[in-house]
Amino acid sequence: MCHVIVTCRSMLWTLLSIVAAFGELIAFMSTDWLVGYPRTPDAVFGPHGATAAGEAYRPTLGIYGRCIKLPHMQRGILCGPYAVHFGEIASGFWQATSIFLAAGILLLCAVAFISIFTMCFQSIMKKSIFNVCGLLQGIAGLFLILGLMLYPAGWGSDKVQLYCGPDAAPYRAGLCSMGWAFYTAMGGTVLTFICAVFSAQAEIATSSDKVQEEIEEGKSLICLL
Repeated sequence: MCHVIVTCRSMLWTLLSIVAAFGELIAFMSTDWLVGYPRTPDAVFGPHGATAAGEAYRPTLGIYGRCIKLPHMQRGILCGPYAVHFGEIASGFWQATSIFLAAGILLLCAVAFISIFTMCFQSIMKKSIFNVCGLLQGIAGLFLILGLMLYPAGWGSDKVQLYCGPDAAPYRAGLCSMGWAFYTAMGGTVLTFICAVFSAQAEIATSSDKVQEEIEEGKSLICLL
């Protein structure tokens, strides 16, 4: 018989797990990791065919994508991947960052998917599903930390210097500033470790004496604070 067990701690852990996974996924796909220095397109075609200076803008550079404004464009900024293949990513450090972040995000997405079903299934192969998920989140957090530590080491690449100026070097962003995606990835990493620790509280909440009493009374839907 399936017992649906819902507690505040288990639901909070599920919600935070989903937020961490989506936050890391959105950050990884974003181009707003580095924000370049302000610049103006060389020329823009005016209404009468003449050229005029374009409005200043700040290009952005992600791990595998970028947003730029081309001189002949009049409809805004063009965003898309600059690397068609894995080998075209700006530097070896960023390639390693991609691997570690992708591995961490894959684990987080798997945990987020499993967490939805923890209301009905609290164990897997006689082991607490919360403890298993907490372990996976801890491993994912380590992957994310490694990726974020290697990311600034790639700032000395030619691609980054194109956006951040010749002063850009490993762990020195030059004229660039950090974009929201980098801070989102950092926040998601912190939240990942919080979830890993909080999974133990979720396990305690769903296996408490009150829950066992409700099961013995024959209830299939158990809701506790």
